[in-house]
Amino acid sequence: MRCNPIPGLICAASIFLVAMSVLPAAQALAQDKTVKIGAIFPLSGNAASAGVHAKAAIETALDIINNAHPELGNLPLAKNAGLAGLGGAKVEVDFADNQGSPATGQNQALRLITEEKVVALTGAYQSGITLTASAIAERYGIPFVNGESVAANLTERGFKWFFRVTPVASDFAEIYYEFLRDMKAAGAKTDSVALVHDNTEYGSSVSSVITGVFKAKGQNTPLDIAYAANATDVQSQVLQLKEKQPDVVIMITYTSDAILFAKTMQALDYKPPMLLADDAGYSDPSFIKAVGKISQGAFNRSSWSVGPAGSPTALIAEMYKKKSGDAMDDTAARQMQGFFVLCDAIDRAGSTDPAKIQAALKATDLKPDQLMMGYKGVKFDDKGQNVLAAGVIIQLQDGENYVAVWPKAGAEKAPVLPYKGW
Repeated sequence: MRCNPIPGLICAASIFLVAMSVLPAAQALAQDKTVKIGAIFPLSGNAASAGVHAKAAIETALDIINNAHPELGNLPLAKNAGLAGLGGAKVEVDFADNQGSPATGQNQALRLITEEKVVALTGAYQSGITLTASAIAERYGIPFVNGESVAANLTERGFKWFFRVTPVASDFAEIYYEFLRDMKAAGAKTDSVALVHDNTEYGSSVSSVITGVFKAKGQNTPLDIAYAANATDVQSQVLQLKEKQPDVVIMITYTSDAILFAKTMQALDYKPPMLLADDAGYSDPSFIKAVGKISQGAFNRSSWSVGPAGSPTALIAEMYKKKSGDAMDDTAARQMQGFFVLCDAIDRAGSTDPAKIQAALKATDLKPDQLMMGYKGVKFDDKGQNVLAAGVIIQLQDGENYVAVWPKAGAEKAPVLPYKGW
């Protein structure tokens, strides 16, 4: 908009712009009634299934936030329609496809911030893409809340605008150690462990953390078996496992690789005594559909449980299934939880000012009954990590269903050994 440069006069447009600039944030939002958030996920490429389910999870959360759902108990933002702290403003999400590429994820973050003017970001599933996308958010001073990436270094960069809700590799490494210790006490062999992982930020970081935790606790150093991400042939890795015969195989893989490993294990007739997955591909509904019947007995980590019929979590699971066509998996649930935490902070901030959202995130102190996940709460340390995150071990039993099997206090069924496969 341009004004004629007449000395001593201020054009009406300039007066309008100045007036708008000093409107309180809540008053401005009362006029446009939307809060725009950017969500970066792999909507195409080898991890597209995970991205599509992440999108469904966010869309389900939008329904819960933008419409009144008092049946969901103490879940923040469910009782009212819209963000009460912003005069009932609705939340809008601009989804961006990172295509499974760190560079593309970075470019999408830049576009969402500079062109779409989002007030915050969430995503990006793969840790390597979360790494680059969140660096752009840090540069521009935009809050980035991650619900699902577990690479240890994401919260070790000294960032002030990055917040992670999920348990991380060190949390799960502790869980794996304690689980294997209990399985050994019950008579299972767990002395030798092999870590099978891709060479991405996720695979390399998680395997390194597990190795470090196991060594510190006196467990034998795990056998490290790495492979190139998005592999087309993993016969050499499976043959290595078949030769070494470890008691436990821990799989740290995304979906397409997890499916390939399951098929290759069957083709080469290799079944480890115990197979324990680090979530990721093994939680993806497309993995269950493709190779669930030949992966019976696989253990997996999780923080999600549907809960009893009629409970808030069961109702959310029903809403999600109507949206996606699939049952809620742990990854999608953690993504949804992260989005709820972000929107709760925006609501408490009563503003779309990034600095005020950042302050609200730092002050987050959610209790277990305010969450859809089995965390002890949500509270961030000075690195942006949720220090109250927690998890359990589930097992693929009876066809295509995971059930909680550890710890015993919260188990739905007892763990079954050895790994059945097919």
